Amino acid sequence: MKVYFRLLSFAKPIEKFAIPYIIATLLAVLFNTFNFTLLAPLLDTLFTQGDQVEKRAGVMDKAASSFDLLGRFNDYINYSISTNGKAETLGIVCAVILASVLLSNLFRYLSQRFMEDLRVHTLLNLRKAVFNNVMDLHIGYFNNERKGDIISKVASDVQVVQFTVTNTLQVVFKEPLQLIFYVAVLLSISVKLTLFALLVIPISGFIISKIVKRLKQQAKAAHESFAKMISFLDESLSGIKIVKAFNATSRTKEKFQKENEFYSNINRKMVRRQQLASPVSQSLGVLVVVLIVLYGGNLVISGNNEFSPSEFIMYIAIFSQVMQPVKALSDSFSAIHTGIAAGERVLDLMDTKPALEDKPNAVEFPSFSKSLSFHNVNFFYGEKQVLKNITLEVKKGSTVALVGPSGGGKSTLMDLIPRFIDPANGSITFDEVDLRDGRVESLRAQMGTVNQESFLFNDTIFNNIAFAKPEATQAEVEAAARIANAHDFILNTENGYQTFVGDRGNRLSGGQRQRICIARAVLANPPLMLLDEATSALDTESEKLVQEALNNLMKNRTSVVIAHRLSTIQHADKIIVLDKGEVIEQGSHLELIAQNGLYRRLINMQTFAD
Repeated sequence: MKVYFRLLSFAKPIEKFAIPYIIATLLAVLFNTFNFTLLAPLLDTLFTQGDQVEKRAGVMDKAASSFDLLGRFNDYINYSISTNGKAETLGIVCAVILASVLLSNLFRYLSQRFMEDLRVHTLLNLRKAVFNNVMDLHIGYFNNERKGDIISKVASDVQVVQFTVTNTLQVVFKEPLQLIFYVAVLLSISVKLTLFALLVIPISGFIISKIVKRLKQQAKAAHESFAKMISFLDESLSGIKIVKAFNATSRTKEKFQKENEFYSNINRKMVRRQQLASPVSQSLGVLVVVLIVLYGGNLVISGNNEFSPSEFIMYIAIFSQVMQPVKALSDSFSAIHTGIAAGERVLDLMDTKPALEDKPNAVEFPSFSKSLSFHNVNFFYGEKQVLKNITLEVKKGSTVALVGPSGGGKSTLMDLIPRFIDPANGSITFDEVDLRDGRVESLRAQMGTVNQESFLFNDTIFNNIAFAKPEATQAEVEAAARIANAHDFILNTENGYQTFVGDRGNRLSGGQRQRICIARAVLANPPLMLLDEATSALDTESEKLVQEALNNLMKNRTSVVIAHRLSTIQHADKIIVLDKGEVIEQGSHLELIAQNGLYRRLINMQTFAD
């Protein structure tokens, strides 16, 4: 129940919806119960003979107190039959029935409306909280988790939780209240018969609890299976060219179908268990109704004065409705297991805290004016040491290039600068302020990034460039595009700057995507630029255009560059050569050539390859 109450906390302020819901539900239950009690007066009006009316009226006069509204109403009906006749009394009874039914349905509608408002409000808060937490998580989390699993929790699991929590809340209040009203009327007719009849409720509850015992475990497996399917679907769509290029369509279909069958089978088992609860409770209810008819019918036939025939028929009608709230409660009890399983997955995601958080007293970083420095920095991935005692300085206005074999630690070192990750020990300072002592947002506000993977959002070219500065004008966006050598090709697209680039920018070529990414960085106008292999995946012509754009971008700016094509960084102020996580050489291009070390060998290899 701890999980349930925590999920319910997302309904706050719950009183805004709960108080009107309680009032509307109370009135709906009251009039719904009254509808069935009107059955006895209706039957008396239709079938009671004159002498029976007088006798019945006399009995009721003695029995009905000022608080017995139903008894007083029956007195009035008997009196009306004897004085006004059956026809006029029938009109009165029908008018009261119509008014009661209309009011019952009106208040039921209002209660459902208030509950729907609560449901939407809960979903809004829950989904917002989950998504906000996901966005705050560190980069490393997404490298270790399936994207489909995260999507499933934010979309599907949250939906399941929302319906389960609010539906259960609705059932837990309304159905017991309706049950109490029904039982109160039944007890007013016959205490002995009601106590006998209500034995079915605990028996039914015990049997149903045994039926739904394994639902939570199955529900958790179903949610995890669905997450795997979403993940596999995302991978298949993202890599559709590779799938088709390697004739792997059939294998991909089979893999998806295998998970699909598992998900379908476990859902079928869950639904079978849930559906079994309803017929069990209904069958037990019918069994008791039959026993009531036998027992109570004999009392009526024998002339026992405990209740009249019309009251006995009313009793049977009301008791047949007693099983409806019992059934609703049993269905809710089985459904809550599914909701709790989904809720645990959602809360698990929400409880995941970012590995990197600002200190309580974190400061704002000053505008970059001196240098970015690494002091004996070490970093580990698990047990493996990726960076070893890195010490280097990036002075304001300089261009520093990181080169070396793959796996040497270049990208890891670059990720340390915007604080996507933190070093295991050592420190990194930004104008002599340790990165861990400042606010990460103020740090990243002074940095621009152009990655090897030129990621674009499924939006217009204009909005992709303006992503770094949402308030940018058309003139500012065009100016940034010109610096990035992108303006001309943009004008040649279908709708110019308002052209949609497609999913991940797939309607554009690699060089075009990269130049838009550069334009995005230009528009941000940061003092420090991080360029991660920005030309490594391009053809010669595109590389030339992109390299020109990068040169424009780096003018009068501090830059840290990772480059596999060493010809693009020969004019860097300092070149850092990394191998196996260590700085083994550093200096200018000419100085490193003269050293005749690893850098010289890499230059010779690329020259030979070219």
